[in-house]
Amino acid sequence: MPRMKVKIYDTTLRDGTQAEGVSFSLLNKIEIAGELDKLGFDYIEGGWPGSNPKDMEFFKKIRKVSFRTSKIAAFGSTRKPGKKVDADPNVRALLGAETDVVTLVGKSWVFHVEKALKTDKEENLRMIEDSVNFFKKKGKEVIFDAEHFFDGHKDNPQYALKTLEVARDAGADCLVLCDTNGGSMPHEIEKIIKEVQKEIDFLLGMHAHNDAGMGVANSIIAARLGIAHIQGTINGYGERCGNADLCLVIPNLKLKLGIDCIPGEKLKLLTHISHLVSELANLIPNDHQPYVGKSVFTHKGGMHVSAISRDKKTYEHIDPTLVGNKRRVLISELAGKSNIVYKLKEKKLGSEEKKSFTKKIIHRIKELENQGYEFEGAEGSFELLVKKASGSYKKLFDLEGFRVTVEKRDDGKLISEATVKLRVKGKLMHTVAEGNGPVNALDNALRKALEQHYPHLHQMHLADYKVRILDTKAGTRAKTRVLIESSDGEGRWSTVGVSPNIIEASWEALLDSIEYKLLKHS
Repeated sequence: MPRMKVKIYDTTLRDGTQAEGVSFSLLNKIEIAGELDKLGFDYIEGGWPGSNPKDMEFFKKIRKVSFRTSKIAAFGSTRKPGKKVDADPNVRALLGAETDVVTLVGKSWVFHVEKALKTDKEENLRMIEDSVNFFKKKGKEVIFDAEHFFDGHKDNPQYALKTLEVARDAGADCLVLCDTNGGSMPHEIEKIIKEVQKEIDFLLGMHAHNDAGMGVANSIIAARLGIAHIQGTINGYGERCGNADLCLVIPNLKLKLGIDCIPGEKLKLLTHISHLVSELANLIPNDHQPYVGKSVFTHKGGMHVSAISRDKKTYEHIDPTLVGNKRRVLISELAGKSNIVYKLKEKKLGSEEKKSFTKKIIHRIKELENQGYEFEGAEGSFELLVKKASGSYKKLFDLEGFRVTVEKRDDGKLISEATVKLRVKGKLMHTVAEGNGPVNALDNALRKALEQHYPHLHQMHLADYKVRILDTKAGTRAKTRVLIESSDGEGRWSTVGVSPNIIEASWEALLDSIEYKLLKHS
């Protein structure tokens, strides 16, 4: 496999924002740009300055930011048909962005020239030539995106190639072949790229969309053929089915093909940037996204865990730490001795070598999961279970009872009130607290009783609350599983409760969460 350097061009801040449900604030865009620069990307496309005020403001603000490796690119189209290039508003807006790099998109498919632009083939070529030449005279680095190139080449290869030649001769620095509709297959991409390379000896790029699920594959094919400029987005965000996912393209290039694209030590930042962009886009990260997803190095079956305990390569194609991810082993009814031993070692809970103890834990987990409990996402409850089974559990308080009421008042407000009776260090604590819901009220009342004796509880807060109905056919008599995620600024942990009564299930999970924090502190 040839050793080569591929430049990475990120368009998350422009193409990525065209995805349904994705919207970044100005501050979000500046933060993401900084993180992309840390990864070592060559280009960051900041937006289309002619399309909206936010993008123009971004280019104004980003001038004051220093970047180590990345060049900021402004994106826009060639001049409009029948219009002088220096009088075109979009061209003027591009110039006003004051970036060193300008990316111009131009038509390369006759169908689009005639239907979308409503002009003729010759005028389209003049539009490309005039626009590229204009920005080269202004001292810009010009990247020409040949929109719909692969569809255009299938339809009229001579004309598609002519658009590239015109852009090259006008001074473009890179010619990007775009699969804009995302419908081309890898064998088609390979065939057409080879034909282009025979005719045009010049720096070529690849811009793939994912409408046929081939965005990453087509980008990889292009790189293997010597294309030295690859465009894509973080997490594959983009219009319709999205763009080529750089979180997959980059590790495949570096780890599988030996193709250099970002500095080696920067690869460990990939999982972080993937999750950060998801959070800023207000989208739930994809746990099953290759390389960077939470579940992709997760092992559940006992046979698999037994094998990775001997050699990680048995069920992992790379070391997860290379991309900043981590290995996880789940505890469930499918667990065998290997899962328990692995978790006991990982959590430093001891007793992992005692066969009778691990059997006891496995038996108890399977017994509880048969009742509806689930420990895959409740490692806090699992640790408490182990401590109780080993005899190392120290009870820090005793519950004497709790009561929850919900009242709808005349003004329409819904008020929840919880009363909790606890015995802490021999002292009876009787507290009452309100909340915006029954669980919040219980949490407040419980803390009110305990914080006098355990003040470090104020560090803790509930981060997430999930409810699952286990038997929908049972209607209101169905068992409910509640998962609570908590955090104290240093770590996060999850706990589980199960009951036909949602309040009791929530109380169980809440109690485990607080006990976990107290035992962790002690």
